[in-house]
Amino acid sequence: MARNRYLPRHLVTACALMTTLAVSACGGGDAGSASTPAPAPVSSAAPAPAASQAAGGASASAGGPSATASTSSVPTVPGYQPGEIPPIPLFTVPDLSLLTATSVFTPDMTRSITSVPGVTVSPARCDDGGTLNGGNTILYGDGSGTHSDGNSVVNNYGDGSGSYSDDRVTINVYGDGSGNYMDDHLLVNIYDDGSGSYTNSLTNENINIYADGAGNYTRGNVTVNNYGDGSGNYTDGKLTINNYGDGTADVNGTTVKADPLPKVGTLSRFPSLETLPSATSCGTVITLEDSVLFDFGSSEVRADAAGTLRSLATVLTSSGAPRLVVNGHTDSVSDDAFNQTLSEKRAQAVVQALRGDGVTASMEAVGYGESRPVAPNTNPDGSDNPAGRQLNRRVEIFVPTF
Repeated sequence: MARNRYLPRHLVTACALMTTLAVSACGGGDAGSASTPAPAPVSSAAPAPAASQAAGGASASAGGPSATASTSSVPTVPGYQPGEIPPIPLFTVPDLSLLTATSVFTPDMTRSITSVPGVTVSPARCDDGGTLNGGNTILYGDGSGTHSDGNSVVNNYGDGSGSYSDDRVTINVYGDGSGNYMDDHLLVNIYDDGSGSYTNSLTNENINIYADGAGNYTRGNVTVNNYGDGSGNYTDGKLTINNYGDGTADVNGTTVKADPLPKVGTLSRFPSLETLPSATSCGTVITLEDSVLFDFGSSEVRADAAGTLRSLATVLTSSGAPRLVVNGHTDSVSDDAFNQTLSEKRAQAVVQALRGDGVTASMEAVGYGESRPVAPNTNPDGSDNPAGRQLNRRVEIFVPTF
């Protein structure tokens, strides 16, 4: 991607709260809602729940409970089953139609929570009734030419390519599905073959996605590799998992059964920019992936998530927001009834935790089960999409404009 061309947008200004890049729909689906990768929390020595608890957690089949050796004492990655390796997260550009949005949630205010992998703060888009829109369509402004207002410069080349830049953000789109996004802590490159790279200096995360189904992820001492042939590994300094792609994995020297790793999906494309209208934000949405808060199949907030929720409570209280809606979501593993109940319990658990940390705003807990995915749960060929399911397992805190 050596071309020096730029992205078309008119009358665009930087969004005060776009502190993290959205990670979103994958496997060639539309790009969209904000969500930051959190595939690899530090391991826990606690035994994982049985596979019968699946839903809202990882696939029931991956790293299943029947193993060459007993899994009851095998350490696990929090939120995953014995022997299971977190998926390489997929990512895309943020919702550029909302770069004009402003908010009381400034980058400085939210830095304490957006520095946690798996937590993002972004403008919200709503339907005509004012309900948070969980879809994943990216919207852009129309028109061609050059616009400058003293704060930003927009170049539109009339063929779906161009650029946007201000004192904080630079975006280049090349019209063939490729492009890049840069701000004070984030660099994202997406190429026309569905491969790309993601570097976040705030969370110290690095992701590489390759067109052949391979990929890797690093954050601190956490490393995840997927070699695209069913094999891969995970290490965090305490736990090492090697999946051999033959139905077995080695967990700190113990052999267990584990499904081969699915290929890493391709990334969403930069859409052509001249055909789509701009959008107006209706508030702010704070997204927490389930692995930030919960163990696999559980609605009990993990003890190590208390600090994140305390920081979130401070942000919400400082904003003066009078009303919050906490939405729980799961992936499509297990049946609808289980997923619905789990999503409701997780939303209520977050409300209770925030209330205990001093949030006095009116809070409503809503569970949507698996009904509002932001990414495909399966790939186009019908195979499992762990990275997509991971994005769908989330809690969203919607703060309407006030």
